[in-house]
Amino acid sequence: MADGAVRSIVIVGGGTAGWMAAAAFARFLGPPFDIRLVESDEIGTVGVGEATIPQIRLFNDGLGIDEDEFLRATQGTFKLGIAFDGWRAPGQSYIHAFGSIGRPLGLIAFHHYWLRARAEGAAEGLWDYSPSALAANANRFARPNESGLPSGIAYAFHFDASLYAAYLRSYAEARGARRIEGRIADVARRGEDGFVEAVTLAGGQRIEGDFFVDCSGFRSLLLGEALETGFEDWSRWLPCDRALAVPCAPVRPLTPCTRATAKAAGWQWRIPLQHRTGNGYVYSSRHVSDDEAEATLLAGLDGEALAEPRRLRFVAGRRREAWRGNCVALGLAAGFLEPLESTSIHLVQAGIARLLQLLPGGAIDPSYAAEFNRQTAREWESIRDFLILHYHANGRDEPLWRACREMEIPASLTEKIALFRAGGRIFRTEEELFTEVGWLQVMLGQGIDPVSYHPLADRLAPEQLREFLSLASSHAGHVAGRMVDHADYVAQRCAAAPRR
Repeated sequence: MADGAVRSIVIVGGGTAGWMAAAAFARFLGPPFDIRLVESDEIGTVGVGEATIPQIRLFNDGLGIDEDEFLRATQGTFKLGIAFDGWRAPGQSYIHAFGSIGRPLGLIAFHHYWLRARAEGAAEGLWDYSPSALAANANRFARPNESGLPSGIAYAFHFDASLYAAYLRSYAEARGARRIEGRIADVARRGEDGFVEAVTLAGGQRIEGDFFVDCSGFRSLLLGEALETGFEDWSRWLPCDRALAVPCAPVRPLTPCTRATAKAAGWQWRIPLQHRTGNGYVYSSRHVSDDEAEATLLAGLDGEALAEPRRLRFVAGRRREAWRGNCVALGLAAGFLEPLESTSIHLVQAGIARLLQLLPGGAIDPSYAAEFNRQTAREWESIRDFLILHYHANGRDEPLWRACREMEIPASLTEKIALFRAGGRIFRTEEELFTEVGWLQVMLGQGIDPVSYHPLADRLAPEQLREFLSLASSHAGHVAGRMVDHADYVAQRCAAAPRR
């Protein structure tokens, strides 16, 4: 390798982010790279149970992981979308379902034909054309290739984050990554360029590296503290700053979707795993006390609480640079976006993929960091806008929700809403994460209705339009109808071993 090239990578911190990075580096880099991960048993991780989006399957597939084995090891279940209860108004619900809704025809998307039919009083509900939504509502699941049809289904997982980290640790260590136990007491920087030179453990051991990956959580030990990278605060748009998390006993039916229920001062999550149900309340401390929030959370559980609620504090936002010098931050060390759309693990995954694409073959050139930071900023901002949409477009009457409805939102989101409201137009830029179908569901679910549709939708004769929509709803219903009960599917394919 060229002189000055990266040969040793030191990952600071374990947890989901650290061991995802270690597993990916061990899989795709291997020798001559030296992969070491430093973590301390004294320091806990934030992981409280994870819901994911379909991109996680690309990561696991890239590692060559057997899906059923992974689910058994992590007490995992399947996920077809996220159900939102009470966000538009109390008592109203919708789902952000994965996969397709109908199919495009000609030059325009399916929803323009649906909008025309709805205007003429001849359409079913939008989600009647979504196989994933119909299956989720019926608690049914099957993998797409098992239905015998081009299904339009996409899926992700729920799993225990601590078990996923342990699973990836075994994977990474089996492929040469080394774990070093210890608490970091000091970070040394080079005088000539300010790069991180080494970390020193509390026992005095010095660990040098060519490149460092900061997975130290909210503390951001390297990027935030040592390299003094500033933080961009987004709490003016995402006002929740506290969370409580608690597991409860597993309940039935075993739903193949995450549930997010709006509350007076925030929202409550529900993540069904095999051995328990993960629950949490994300809330604004300006609108409810910690004790009141805990009472709300416990009152909303579907089963008996299995532990005392765990308290978390955070500020929504990101580090202004995710790569500085010879250090990249992943996970909470890079920033925080609340788990409303299950994007936490995806942001780790995307950061790893981006780093592998830009890994220097020689000396670390500033252009690599600049491109990494440009792509990272664009991704974080697009996800930020998607989350703000849930808060801003609401019909609730509590102080938090009135303030969110009245707040000034980013220009990028204002433009997206205006395009949709004017004529159902949705455009993605620079390969942003959420699809047109995702934006469509949340826009409509939150009560933003287009006043018109694309004029090409008028090219179909009325009977052609009826037939087109009928075929779409029949296909969605047929796909969902051929699936089996989700709990039965998990029990037959990937049931975890009984717990002792």
